[in-house]
Amino acid sequence: MTYILSFIVSFGVAAIVGQLLIPLLRRLKAGQSIRKDGPTWHMSKQGTPTMGGIMFILAIGAACLVAGWEELRSGNYNHLYVFLFALVFGVIGFIDDFQKLRHHANEGLTAAQKFLLQLAAAIAFTVLMREQGYLTPNLYIPFLGIEIVGIPWVAYMVFAAFVMVGTVNAVNLTDGIDGLAAGVTIPVALFYMAVSAWFGKNDLAILSAALTGGLAAFLIYNFHPAKVFMGDTGSLFLGGMVCGLAFALDVPLVIPIIGLVYVAEVLSDIIQVVYFKKTHGKRFFRMAPLHHHLEMGGWSETKLFCIFSGVTLALCCLGFLGVMYRYPM
Repeated sequence: MTYILSFIVSFGVAAIVGQLLIPLLRRLKAGQSIRKDGPTWHMSKQGTPTMGGIMFILAIGAACLVAGWEELRSGNYNHLYVFLFALVFGVIGFIDDFQKLRHHANEGLTAAQKFLLQLAAAIAFTVLMREQGYLTPNLYIPFLGIEIVGIPWVAYMVFAAFVMVGTVNAVNLTDGIDGLAAGVTIPVALFYMAVSAWFGKNDLAILSAALTGGLAAFLIYNFHPAKVFMGDTGSLFLGGMVCGLAFALDVPLVIPIIGLVYVAEVLSDIIQVVYFKKTHGKRFFRMAPLHHHLEMGGWSETKLFCIFSGVTLALCCLGFLGVMYRYPM
């Protein structure tokens, strides 16, 4: 019942906040600046309110307090730590969005500034989870049922930081067309809810249900044609949730499986940049990241949303089979 309550609270709060937030963002002229090197037809979206991720961030926080109150009273703060970890990334995204709006451009924080802030957040979260006993320096390999035990702490920290920062930025790249980041992350959130319930981690199931509800409500406003964008405020927060939950459940190696769309998006961007430099101006893809390449090939935003979300749902079902025996039942 707590999962259902968490979903309902998060969905309701996000839906209500959206009704208030979008007009406020319009009054504040918090409109998105569209990249000039992006698809030309995206220029019609210029000025659409951004930072809409605030609505599901507030909703998830409310659901964690309401549905997760008993967990907090019993001294279980696992889900709270994951939420706060994601919130730090949301704050980094908010600063980035604010800088873009302030300078009326599509460039906010520099790449170095974002990287250092994200790296600091990843290290702090890893240390906190270890000190609180929620994290072990072990790696479970999905499907094989093998656990690599006793990884040196420094090596594990490097691994965790790489995965966290990489995941956050991959989710951020996926947020390039209406509804895509939310649509892809909903199956991932459902996966985490199912795995948390299966492992008996009620607090993390509550958080995952809240994530599902908040994103479902956000799609009311963000599905094509979008009335609001989540901005880096929302996409960096989502990236924090995706990797934070994986580490809290001690199954970080499942991320490339359930998050294959995120991985494909970031790899396509890397391949494009490397190929462009090596060939002195030639392009491997029509446009990067991957969703823009497919758009240029004639895929509509709705088709991209449905196929990418559907593929992720199938991968999440596969991922569940890969980690379901992580802990003895």
